[in-house]
Amino acid sequence: MADIHPTALVARGARIADSASIGPFCLVGADVSIGDRVKLLSHVAVDGLTSIGDDTHVYPFASLGHRPQDLKYQGEPSRLVIGSRNQIREHVTMNPGTLGGGMLTKVGDDCLFMASAHVAHDCVIGDHVIMANNATLGGHVTIGDYAILGGLSAAHQFVRIGRHAMIGGMTGVESDIIPYATVTGNRAHLSGLNLVGLKRRGYDRDTIHTLRNAYRLLFAPEGTMAERLEEVAEQFQAVALVMEIVDFIRADKTRSICQPKPENAE
Repeated sequence: MADIHPTALVARGARIADSASIGPFCLVGADVSIGDRVKLLSHVAVDGLTSIGDDTHVYPFASLGHRPQDLKYQGEPSRLVIGSRNQIREHVTMNPGTLGGGMLTKVGDDCLFMASAHVAHDCVIGDHVIMANNATLGGHVTIGDYAILGGLSAAHQFVRIGRHAMIGGMTGVESDIIPYATVTGNRAHLSGLNLVGLKRRGYDRDTIHTLRNAYRLLFAPEGTMAERLEEVAEQFQAVALVMEIVDFIRADKTRSICQPKPENAE
């Protein structure tokens, strides 16, 4: 039987694993599903069609699964699905999906959401993602595995952030970020590859060197972006990491791709 503190309010119908722990003053709605060894430490509010995967820990005053911050939402039975082994720290908010975005907000496994991070409706977040304090996602944002969002950063609605990308603190992201990149600035601009992240994840020197060559060619001042993209695709067609960047750019042209700052810009 689950360990439920006497001051916690758990609605009838909530599905709670026997090994889960519900701490003091938590609120759990009737349609919530909580997996094995999940811990809600205290003052956590979980509602709606929300599921929390095994071994996830949720810290005080987090709010999960409540009504999306979207004026178009009319009470549709949308979902919030949170994977396993996540750390969801104090005051984090995560909203379910909406009719306009597939009815689902999805969080992968092994992520860290630091204090006051926000995951808006219809976002899809991969595995091993880190969102630092007060990092914020608008609706419909997609984030690849191992991406890191620095403190006070913000991603505009519908932005895509590729795998292993690094978003600097206080950076405003309004364009898609290619995999393996680092971006910084009041309005984000590319500042190179995420070399620290690549080394931490075990990519060897030759692979990183190849990626840097492809990056330089892709964002060279000569020619158009379309021309350079085709040149990179042809020259590096046998390199999986480079082709991941090429495929990322080709996959969705509804938003611009984040670019390096022009050399003559202040």
